[in-house]
Amino acid sequence: PVPGPERVRPAELHGVRVLVVDDEEDARELLRTLLEDSGASVLTAGSAEDGLQVLRAEQPDVLVSDIGMPGTDGYGFIERVRALSPEQGGRIPAVAITAYARSEDRTRVLRAGFQSHVPKPVEPVELLAVLASLAGRFETPPKS
Repeated sequence: PVPGPERVRPAELHGVRVLVVDDEEDARELLRTLLEDSGASVLTAGSAEDGLQVLRAEQPDVLVSDIGMPGTDGYGFIERVRALSPEQGGRIPAVAITAYARSEDRTRVLRAGFQSHVPKPVEPVELLAVLASLAGRFETPPKS
């Protein structure tokens, strides 16, 4: 029999502290469940302002932010994050989650200061792999 496509195992995030910033509570809780099931410790914030407070107080390892939020959107949020000193979290690796998935949207996300862009609806394996990579936890498969 011909072997099927290799099943990608979700990345493990044990010990990684992730801050999720999204104005939609359902989206925050969905991401919290996904990340906690992979071993991450999850902090959440419902706005850019709350996100900045949590970032400075808790010093998470990785940031996940929605782009489309009322008030200060994800672009304004990452601009404010990048203005912080490294000690305050200004260099935290960051992932943008957005329904805008055109190539110019991805380019804008990267230019704004995010390291990666994950389109909505979020593909769990993709998000976990991106976060593991940014947190330095991604295991490359052994070469055969």
